[in-house]
Amino acid sequence: MRTFSFALLALTALAASCRSAASEAERETSAAGNRSTFSTRRNGSDLPRFTVQYPQAHKVDVVDDYFGTPVADPYRWLEDPDSPETKAWVEEENKVTFGYLEKIPFRNQIRDRLTKIWNYERYSVPQQEGNQLYFSKNDGLQNQAVLYVQPNTDGAQPEVLLDPNKFSADGTTALAGTYFSNDHRYLAYATSGGGSDWHQLKVLDLKNRQPLKDELNWVKVSGASWYKDGFFYSRYDAPKKGEHSLAGKNEFHKVYYHKLGTAQSADKLVYEDKKMPLGFRMAGATEDERFLVLYLTDGKNDGNRLSVRDLTDPKQEHSFTTLITSYAHNNSVIGNVGGQLLVMTNYKAPRYRLVAIDPKKPQEKNWKTILPESENTLEGVSQVGGKLIANYLKDASSLVKVYDEKGTFLHDVALPAIGTAAGFGGRHDAKEVYYAFTSFTYPTTIYKYDLASNTSTVFRAPKVDVNPEDYMTNQVFFASKDGTKIPMFIVRKKGVKLNGQNPTYLYAYGGFNVSLTPGFSVARMLWLENGGILAIPNLRGGGEYGEEWHKAGMTPHKQNVFDDFIAAAEYLTVQEYTNPNRLAIAGGSNGGLLVGAIMTQRPDLAHVAFPAVGVMDMLRYQKFTIGWNWAPEYGTSDNYNQFQNLYRFSPLHNLKAGTTYPATMITTADHDDRVVPAHSFKFAATLQEKNAGPYPQLIRVDVNAGHGAGKSTALQIQEWADVWAFAYYNMGLNPYSN
Repeated sequence: MRTFSFALLALTALAASCRSAASEAERETSAAGNRSTFSTRRNGSDLPRFTVQYPQAHKVDVVDDYFGTPVADPYRWLEDPDSPETKAWVEEENKVTFGYLEKIPFRNQIRDRLTKIWNYERYSVPQQEGNQLYFSKNDGLQNQAVLYVQPNTDGAQPEVLLDPNKFSADGTTALAGTYFSNDHRYLAYATSGGGSDWHQLKVLDLKNRQPLKDELNWVKVSGASWYKDGFFYSRYDAPKKGEHSLAGKNEFHKVYYHKLGTAQSADKLVYEDKKMPLGFRMAGATEDERFLVLYLTDGKNDGNRLSVRDLTDPKQEHSFTTLITSYAHNNSVIGNVGGQLLVMTNYKAPRYRLVAIDPKKPQEKNWKTILPESENTLEGVSQVGGKLIANYLKDASSLVKVYDEKGTFLHDVALPAIGTAAGFGGRHDAKEVYYAFTSFTYPTTIYKYDLASNTSTVFRAPKVDVNPEDYMTNQVFFASKDGTKIPMFIVRKKGVKLNGQNPTYLYAYGGFNVSLTPGFSVARMLWLENGGILAIPNLRGGGEYGEEWHKAGMTPHKQNVFDDFIAAAEYLTVQEYTNPNRLAIAGGSNGGLLVGAIMTQRPDLAHVAFPAVGVMDMLRYQKFTIGWNWAPEYGTSDNYNQFQNLYRFSPLHNLKAGTTYPATMITTADHDDRVVPAHSFKFAATLQEKNAGPYPQLIRVDVNAGHGAGKSTALQIQEWADVWAFAYYNMGLNPYSN
């Protein structure tokens, strides 16, 4: 069946890679209040000298009391994204940042090279519906990938089904999800404007390819799960008058059923909890439309409750049977075999297992183990064509195994190399499925997999203007502060010597059970082809080694994540890959928090820092949009012990006057309603105020963009060109000098 799994919308790792450089500079004092002017000299004589002057950011007298500890918040006014003051400050900061970047002599060359290597066809994993294949393709430089359809026959020609590039004039409205009806007649699809997490659901009649009038708003943390002549979905109430839709706290998530051809106001309420404002509520039907599965979180624990309704039983029309009562573990129904539900869970299995549960006898003693926990982490299971395809992680790389529906091992899926495989979805009658394979130097290639013969054939292979054979990837293990062994991928061009002088980009995430596995990035290839080194450690807090690895980086153990990252940087120096003056550190979202914390704890560790869309104010994050959902990961300032822990590493609150910080370019976006840009705004204002060193402290704010998903190709190329230019320039390097 098509796997319906509960995907908690937490922080997402952004595909970011940057590099940095060391700069020499001298500071000049300005008489304009708290403004500072920096005159920057480069190591290379061919690089020009210019100054940076920051906008005035006034302070307000705001002090919060946390259990007797007064905490000032002088830039609280930057939390209001619509205020004229905030808008003026953002505009002035962007003028400073882009003025700085425009003066870098090789910035345009970087942008031109990125544009050239970005210009190649990229495909998504196809989805088979009846005798049709649906897939997305970007011709190269299109802002958004286009959804195509073609008959599932050799030599068939694809036709455009939906072109998101026509959704908006500037190409910033994205296709955020596609959901096909079980009879293959209709497609519900989600759109997202300007990168926002708010989605709008619409419906297309696949028979005549005409849109229906159905249009659903205020959808967030939701898919569309078809049942009969409609679908289940989740939404919030429309924001109250005066409440900002991109910053207001999201409460009272509800499940509805929408019948085709009716107005949203007529949708049937399926589930709500008036006593629990926080938490997500999602529901999905199994492919045979027999069971409706309800997933509930509480905003306090890291897992979800699991309940089910037998849609064929009139007695259960208004009730659910609880299968798993605790919120402490992650549980997901991947399908059913008759009346037995197949549930993937980390209950009593930190690296996950697959069990069969009979809703009529849901007690644990009646569970049947289908796939037991193993030494490798079970990432996901697809029930398709009468088989179970299990995707495991072995030291952060994919290992794919095939079983029958009773759990009997059949064979492994042979993958091209060490890397990441994803896909394998399909319906119960499928005879073949599709998957994508990628690694750091292996461009994402789409394969067709024959279930009967256990063979893979290339469906689509990209043609990129780089030669993967020129590069090499090593995986090393190093000891963190407490002795824990941490794996790290290191990628470099063959022939690069380990002389301690190589520009190195260290990227990590370390949280929310997110695993960083090998993946191709055309933006990173520019770094690698110029002799740069890419290093990606698998820090604790991620999901590479199961829930125990995750918990080792959660509250109250978040410092482990920072210690792991520091140890990674020190390993790269000791092993002479690089030195601190040639090291850039980067991370997005929860990884932005990581970079911010490292900057305050070890400002000497690296010379360039790229905190992207980061959670920087750890004392107030839960007050915005779905920030409350991160409480299980971080803890909150509402609890005394958790406040003490957060206050120790909160990037905003640990910036100290008189400190020399790395050359820093903070990146965020005005439509980020996951990690609201106020985090980055306040961090930037404070950093510019307190930095005593000679290196620039800039913030780059994208307009009509969000947390990262759906960002247009044009915006991605522009941002990457600026990131690389900033890194090279501050390292005193010109990648295009002879």
